[in-house]
Amino acid sequence: MTDTLRSSHRAPPARPSVVEPSGLKPSFLESIYARLLADAGIEINGSGLGDMQIRDPRVWRRIAFRGTLGLGEAYVDEWWDVERLDEFFMRLMSSRSDQQILNIPKRLKDSMATLGNLQNLRRSSKVAEVHYDLSNELYRAMLGDRMVYTCGYWNKAKTLDEAQEHKLELVCEKLQLKSGMRVLDIGCGWGSFAKYAAERCDVSVVGVTVSEEQALLAKSICQGLPIEIRVQDYRRIKGKFDRIVSLGMFEHVGRKNYPLYMNLVRDLLTEEGLFVLQTIGRHGSGSGIDPWVTRYIFPNSEIPTSRRLLGAIDGRLRIEDWHNFGADYDRTLLAWHDNFRSAWPSFSKEFGSRFYRLWSYYLLMFAGVFRARGLDLWQVVLSPNCRKEEYRRPLL
Repeated sequence: MTDTLRSSHRAPPARPSVVEPSGLKPSFLESIYARLLADAGIEINGSGLGDMQIRDPRVWRRIAFRGTLGLGEAYVDEWWDVERLDEFFMRLMSSRSDQQILNIPKRLKDSMATLGNLQNLRRSSKVAEVHYDLSNELYRAMLGDRMVYTCGYWNKAKTLDEAQEHKLELVCEKLQLKSGMRVLDIGCGWGSFAKYAAERCDVSVVGVTVSEEQALLAKSICQGLPIEIRVQDYRRIKGKFDRIVSLGMFEHVGRKNYPLYMNLVRDLLTEEGLFVLQTIGRHGSGSGIDPWVTRYIFPNSEIPTSRRLLGAIDGRLRIEDWHNFGADYDRTLLAWHDNFRSAWPSFSKEFGSRFYRLWSYYLLMFAGVFRARGLDLWQVVLSPNCRKEEYRRPLL
């Protein structure tokens, strides 16, 4: 990783000055937000776990004119605080108050995604540079033994490592893997699924990622197994595969590319093939783009809606199964944050205090949103329309 990348995460870039019309006094804005937050059970400077503690009164102007982007930036800048970020966001999302408080800049981002392709080939490696190439050591400390950077399956698990192993086993069962099969892993990360499937199911795996750092470690982790790790955009993949899996990568595809993605999967699968897609998702219409997340965490990311996903699947692939276990992401994110917090003394000098607040905000904000059921986690099993063999979901 370059010094430039490390520097950018130690100190998030400076924001442009907040410009607002004259005549709006902070006290006026504060009174508006006090009423909206009260509807969510959040008291300004209250004593509750989710109550907002104001350190700088300019925070209201920042939220008013920058929405979710301003809220996150102000937290990193220590303009406001809260004892439990996850509780704050759970209350905000549960009451739907976020729609009134934070939505204006989201509409602009949604319009940009409709008009242009934010996830074209030229932009596809940006998320690796900013996020996935950050530090293999940091991710190893945060994610646990198998370095799985997607939601665990907590049905019978008591620890993060158990939840991730149960999730990998669940995916293998849904894919109905058999010895000798050729498997494609789109967005393979550090090779966690590829290694598990090769060892447990006697299959060969081709894993693709856009991250040089992930690929470097994945090749080391998977050494000696029938696994090929490539640094490659999914649009460049060719060949035929008995099974395809994609865990937590579809959030980087973007609505403009959904039909292309599903066409590609259909063409890469054999006639009796199966595809397991795991993705964060949301119901209804509207934007799946969060301006703060796309600027500071996952550039050019977009959470798919069920409507857009179904539209891309329809006529291209058959839905064999659709499984939602979004509540498990709350526990997964809290476990990651616990690991991150415990390991922080080893990384504090390298990344700095601003990064700690940035990363904590990212993990705990999403934990609260999933707890409020503002987002889902889907595992969808798809097959070519020509598949004749009956599909039966494994016992969960």
